[in-house]
Amino acid sequence: CSGSTNKPVLTLFTKKPCPLCDEAKEVLEPYKGRFVLQELDITLPENSAWYEKYKYDIPVFHLNGKFLMKHQVDTEKFEDQLRKVELQSD
Repeated sequence: CSGSTNKPVLTLFTKKPCPLCDEAKEVLEPYKGRFVLQELDITLPENSAWYEKYKYDIPVFHLNGKFLMKHQVDTEKFEDQLRKVELQSD
């Protein structure tokens, strides 16, 4: 098993500046080998739908396209969901 083939994708809905997002990324640091972090800037014109949805809630996280958590990282929930996704892809 190569391991790196199907890493879960964690999408971070963010904007600049976002101190809470920076904080969230620090909390996620120990897990970074287990997922691919994709940052999506909600202030970009092509992301206006996300902006409308999340402008008061960032940081917001989606795991493999599904809503996971917002405002701050819930490490227990994150680990639990990450483990489930990893088991599915094995």
